[in-house]
Formats: sequence, structure tokens, C-alpha cells
Amino acid sequence: MHFDPQDRLGIFIDGAHLYAASRNLGFDVDYRNLLNVFRRQARLIRASYYTALLENDEYSPLRPLVDWLGYNGYCVVTKPAREFTDAAGRRRVRGHIEVEMAVDVLTLAPRLDHAVIFAGDGDLRRLVEAAQQQGIRVTVLSTIRTQPGMIGDELRRQADQFIDLADLAPEITRRQVEPRPRPAPIRAPDRPRATPAEPFRDTVDVPE
Repeated sequence: MHFDPQDRLGIFIDGAHLYAASRNLGFDVDYRNLLNVFRRQARLIRASYYTALLENDEYSPLRPLVDWLGYNGYCVVTKPAREFTDAAGRRRVRGHIEVEMAVDVLTLAPRLDHAVIFAGDGDLRRLVEAAQQQGIRVTVLSTIRTQPGMIGDELRRQADQFIDLADLAPEITRRQVEPRPRPAPIRAPDRPRATPAEPFRDTVDVPE
């Protein structure tokens, strides 16, 4: 990684994407270590974590992670996940946080020299371009080490620096896990649940 130690740094994490990418690479993220890695690189101004939550569940398995992050150096941004029934009668849950992330990056841009975005959606290319037009460098973290890769080519090309999550793994691994296969879309169970580190989503999105 290449950072100026004097840079004012902001970190913006799509929680669902980071979870899916790390699991597909075979490890769980240690969020304390992740924060410390970037604190050693530059002057960390803000670390934001974005996720969607089902508000009508009596207990969300994501809540312990969200609470821990909020007490340990992260600004947690949540939005209600949308629950619906698809054409086949299956119960689905969906929540996208790209708008919230874009608003925060551009709002904070005047106070930053460098933004680090953990995401892979090619639609975020325009966000990266807009941030660059405000004079900040943008690093994107995702992975191309899975089949298929999890970052859109247009987003990767637009970034000033691309870091493969696999290269960062030795510094931020909490524990090794069995890498997950990546079949075409993963169906949600009848009553969607998630592990404490896994945001709700109906499928694992693979950028085109």
C-alpha cells in the first residue's frame, strides 16, 4: 500500500461486500486490526461501516457486530433492509447502501486527502471520479482472486490505487475459514438469518 503519512484518510466500508469477499477468500475480518493497519499508514479522520438491517426482526444477528464497531472507532451507518416475496414465493431481503456511502464520501471530501473504499460495484465508478475531481486520491479494496472477481473493471480502472483484499488478509485475519464456492445466485433461506459478521442480502452480487 502506498500512502503519504501526512494524508488525511477516510475509510468507507460496504459491509456486505467486505464480508462476501473475505469469506470467498477464506478468512474472517478482524476489524480492530483493519483499523490499526490504516492508522499506521496515515492520519485517519473517519472510518465508516455501512450495512442494512431488518428492523422488524426481534433480534438481528448483525446487531452485535454493529454495536461493537460503534464502540470501537467506526462510524456505523445503517438503513432498513427491504423484505419482499419474489415471483416464486420465496422470502427475500435486500438492502443497498451505495447512496449513503456516496453522500458521506463527497461530504467529507474537503477534509480528506485520500479515501479508501471497500466495495466492488461498478456503479461506484462515478463516485470515485467525483471524489477525484475534488482533489482527493481514491484507493479501492476488493478482490480479483475469486472466480469470478468481485470488482467491476470500470471501478478498478478509475481508482488511483487498487489493493486486492487477499494481499491485506495476513494483517486483518481473525480466523481462517473454508473458502466458499461462488455458484450463481445464492437463495436466501425461508427465514433469512446471517452470521454476526454477515449483512442481510438476497444474493451475492458479482459486478459485471
